Amino acid sequence: MSLESVKEHFKQWNRQQDVMEFETSSATVDQAAETIGVSPARIAKTLSFRGSDEKAILIVAAGDAKIDNKKFRHYFGFKARMLSPEEVLEQTGHAIGGVCPFGLKNDLEVYLDVSMERFETVFPACGSTNSAIELTKEELYQYSFAKEWVNVCKCWEDDKETVNTTQPIEV
Repeated sequence: MSLESVKEHFKQWNRQQDVMEFETSSATVDQAAETIGVSPARIAKTLSFRGSDEKAILIVAAGDAKIDNKKFRHYFGFKARMLSPEEVLEQTGHAIGGVCPFGLKNDLEVYLDVSMERFETVFPACGSTNSAIELTKEELYQYSFAKEWVNVCKCWEDDKETVNTTQPIEV
């Protein structure tokens, strides 16, 4: 089970007990934000793309960010092509709605988008459609074994949410 592989992953830092499981779905950015009680921007979504070889690459970005195809091509040297749901499951071991950079089935390259840098903490999924964990940017970088921070997204610059970013936002 995907959630179990994520909890196993977090045992390295004694954080498995910090994985939150919900009664309601957190499969989409909006559902996760409503369930957790934060703005959608603070949901750290993991996007899966076809890499230059057969391996996927993962981009973790703020919930309000969208991939900028021009920036993506400039950085990676190839067109941004998302994986199908079947390919995502095969590559990551996680189904759509619970994809995260933790407890992966394969050793994949993980990149963190700068769209998340405006927040003290973010909430990535934990392998299921009803789970998440609150992590600082530094923890996310460490626990995901991220390769580096990249700037491959757009549409988030309009929301320079900086005030009280560590406090839950009432929805």
